Amino acid sequence: MVKRKRKRTSPSKKKRTDWLHLFKSERTQFILGVIVAFVGIFMLLAIISFFFTGAADQSKVLNVSFWQLIRSSNLEVDNWTGAGGAFIAERLVNDWFGLFSSLIPIFFIYIGLRLMRVSKFSFIKALFATAFGLICGSISSAFILDNILPDSHVKWGGAHGIEIERFLESSIGWPGIILLIILFIVIIVVTVRRSNMHKIQQTLVDNKPSFLKFEESVESEATIEPDLPEKENKPGIFSKLFSSIKEKLSSNNGTDIEEETSPEEEIEEPIETETKTPESLSPKYVVKQDDDFEIIVPKDDETDSLPADDDKENKRDLSFITNGNQEAYDPKKDLSMFKFPTLDLLKVYNTGDREINMAEQNENKDKIISTLRNYGIEITSIKATVGPTITLYEIVPQAGVRISKIRNLEDDIALSLSALGIRIIAPMPGKGTVGIEVPNKDPQIVSMHSVLSSKRYQECNYELPVALGKTITNEVFIFDLTKMPHLLVAGATGQGKSVGLNAIITSLLYKMHPAEMKMVLIDPKMVEFNIYSIIENHYLAKLPDEDKPIITDVSKVTQTLNSLTKEMDDRYELLMKAHVRAIREYNEKFINRRLNPNNGHRYLPYIVVVIDEFGDLIMTAGKEIEMPIARIAQKARAVGIHMIIATQRPTTNIITGTIKANFPARMAFRVTSQIDSRTILDMSGANQLIGRGDMLFSQGSTLTRIQCAFVDTPELDDITKYIGKQQGYDAAYPLPEVISDAEAAPGAVDLNDRDVLFEEAARLIVVHQQGSTSLIQRKFSIGYNRAGRLMDQLEAAGIVGGAQGSKPREVFIQDEYSLEKLLDSLN
Repeated sequence: MVKRKRKRTSPSKKKRTDWLHLFKSERTQFILGVIVAFVGIFMLLAIISFFFTGAADQSKVLNVSFWQLIRSSNLEVDNWTGAGGAFIAERLVNDWFGLFSSLIPIFFIYIGLRLMRVSKFSFIKALFATAFGLICGSISSAFILDNILPDSHVKWGGAHGIEIERFLESSIGWPGIILLIILFIVIIVVTVRRSNMHKIQQTLVDNKPSFLKFEESVESEATIEPDLPEKENKPGIFSKLFSSIKEKLSSNNGTDIEEETSPEEEIEEPIETETKTPESLSPKYVVKQDDDFEIIVPKDDETDSLPADDDKENKRDLSFITNGNQEAYDPKKDLSMFKFPTLDLLKVYNTGDREINMAEQNENKDKIISTLRNYGIEITSIKATVGPTITLYEIVPQAGVRISKIRNLEDDIALSLSALGIRIIAPMPGKGTVGIEVPNKDPQIVSMHSVLSSKRYQECNYELPVALGKTITNEVFIFDLTKMPHLLVAGATGQGKSVGLNAIITSLLYKMHPAEMKMVLIDPKMVEFNIYSIIENHYLAKLPDEDKPIITDVSKVTQTLNSLTKEMDDRYELLMKAHVRAIREYNEKFINRRLNPNNGHRYLPYIVVVIDEFGDLIMTAGKEIEMPIARIAQKARAVGIHMIIATQRPTTNIITGTIKANFPARMAFRVTSQIDSRTILDMSGANQLIGRGDMLFSQGSTLTRIQCAFVDTPELDDITKYIGKQQGYDAAYPLPEVISDAEAAPGAVDLNDRDVLFEEAARLIVVHQQGSTSLIQRKFSIGYNRAGRLMDQLEAAGIVGGAQGSKPREVFIQDEYSLEKLLDSLN
């Protein structure tokens, strides 16, 4: 038997550890905070008293050291805080920064409250405001108050302010100092609160000189800029736009704002993804016939977009004003000036209206016909639909031909066509044909620009619209995430899975206002979602004490998911109190002022949880991750929490039956084996994709092949910077704090209420030198929760160390004699 080496801790190291634990203790920090806050209050009282009593005390505290002053027993001062306070006030005010020296004790009080965990105000902001206020305030006081009240016992600017003010007056004069003081005020106001900057901007726009307004209006009317409706200094144009929309509303009897379309345009809008027959084809399809071979070439619908993004933004705002009550609650009011990203941030690929290679199509047709004929299968017709990356050949077999016989020829047809993975759909849903999907030799790039500029995306009224890409028929594929309600994404490395997640997030950012949607981004790889950290105060949600907006630590992932389950339960309680069944009904009631915020009601934004590399989380944390995900997937649809999880290993031990049962919508990129395809889709097909964004989307029994839209990193960088430079909320959307038994701080465990098995468990741990919860479970035949509480008590008593993931805890007590002494001290 191999004897295990015991790690001994040196006494000096143990003392350092004990001191460190003592300082980190919440109680110690609270006591220290109380002390610092009381010191700050004492100093503030001394300074306040100095303004009233300083003249009488000044001769007593000058030219005397602090220790001489407080040792003299017969010295009487008028300051409220005694001789010590009079000395401190004299030095702080007259020798330092004058009137604004009061910021120093206020900063001390803030530090104390922060140590007591009462204040959550940003430390950087507080430090900057204090330092900037001391320097700038002393200069301003020296320039203004010292000239107004020259005979006062108070040096209003202090020695610091007087010296700098004299230097500035000799160098830039009194007009320069006045401008400098105004500059100080503007910097402080904008730094303390970002919204003040936008108020100043709005004030400057509203108070613009008339000649500037006239020049700007003439220039705008000449160029007809797309931003014209947004500018508030053109009431005539804005009124025309408002009245036209109002007339449109009245003609539609209060329905949503829509543009008038001709019957031909209504036919153009694709609703279903199935191939249309030649008789029903709209002008966006080009039909080419060669003898009995018919080729349908869907034209790109990139040009079928709205006039401009600014019109889209104004339409959203005006629909709220005209359709709702003007006294209704507006969730977008805090960010009323927010602008959605513009389409020019996305790259345009010159792939539209490309000529179809008829020689390639005829060659593929002849090879398919000859291969089927070699196996005794005759067909009556064949038709091709050319998409961006895949061409769909639809064949109609002669009567008496078994469909299974065609399905078994998949590899033979791929060999004859020299194609990288073909897929046979036998039969095609809703049609009397057999489909053969063949990759194009020269595939097109489906850009995110072409998808988001399409008429269908611009005019869709989904709650959470997700634009994935284009189908074989070149139609933009859009779905509503609230109807899914959760999405499972899988694909091998390098097949487009990460680009697919970015396409989902991008399509949501182009449609959803920050007040309407929040995202929780979980990225174990640490680099995939890091680009979205810029929009933390606009769209992201996180735990209040979390520093990083993107969750990368596994322990934080568990805590965040548990927090989301609490958020889900809290939302269900609000829905129950409001007597509604879904988040949409609840928000409508809240906007119409039918719910009282004093009773805990609040506007509920949608929360989209995106988890990348789910397999890595399962391998690391296991059930701790799977259980809250299963709970959210089962219940969170009604309260507006939706999950998107992605993995590159779609195996059964990662995508378990619990996960699959609650994620009916699946996105499958190319995988390596048919088993993986069946795991993710419950059918084969994903192993026959060609990669580079080629995917299958499954919802229930329907399966759609889509070429995912491509969005590159520079495009994402431009989009996030465009959003990040605008006004946002003060912080990310806070999730409720949840502290589990296993994660509770040792100081929170009451050792006076120990378990009856505490001493036996302690002896067991020391004898085996293994701090394991499962060991306690096996030896005492108890449940996991009780064993976990025992382990927390052992940790609080200093017998074992903190949790180390899947590794056993470190045992601090090395022998039974030391343990007995510790148990005696506890008793």
